[in-house]
Amino acid sequence: MRAQRHDLDGIVDAAIGLLDEIGLPDLSMRRVAGALGVQPSALYWHVENKQSLLAAVADRIVREAPAADGVAATAWALRDALLAHRDGAEVVVSTVALSLGSDAMHGRLREAYAGEGSEDPDRDASVLTQFLLGHTSFVQQRMQAAAIGAYDATPESVADATRADFQAGLDALAPRHSS
Repeated sequence: MRAQRHDLDGIVDAAIGLLDEIGLPDLSMRRVAGALGVQPSALYWHVENKQSLLAAVADRIVREAPAADGVAATAWALRDALLAHRDGAEVVVSTVALSLGSDAMHGRLREAYAGEGSEDPDRDASVLTQFLLGHTSFVQQRMQAAAIGAYDATPESVADATRADFQAGLDALAPRHSS
C-alpha cells in the first residue's frame, strides 16, 4: 500500500483540528504528523518549523473571516474568526507579533479604512489590529477559564458579554470618515 501524500492545506487542516481539540499548548509537530499518519519529518517538506506551521494556521484563521464592507464590519468578521477556534487569537497574536505569515488582517483593515476615507489607513489599521488582537485574546482566555469552571460564566455568555466592549472600542477607533 502506498502512503498518502499530503500538502500544506491538509497539514493546516490537521493542525486546526488539533488546535480546536487539544489547544495550542499541546499542539506539536509530532501530534500533527500522528493525525496525518506520517512521521514528523514528512511535515518539514511543507513547513520549515512549528512557527511556520502556526503562521499558516493563523493565515487560514484570518482568511475564514468573510469579506465585509467597512471598518466595523471587517473588524467584527475578524473577531468572530479568531474566536471560532480554541486559542485562535493566541495563534494569530504570536504570528503577527513575530511578523510571520501574511499581513492579511492588517491589509483587510487598511483597505476598509481607505474605503472610508481615512487620511492614514495604514496607521489606523495598525492601531485597530492591536486592539482587535488584544480584545480577542482577553475574551478567549476568559472563555477558556469559563469552560473549565475557573470563571463564573459560560464561554458563550463571555463572548456575548464582551460584544458591547468591542463595539465601544470600534466606535473610538473607527469613527466614520468623510469621503
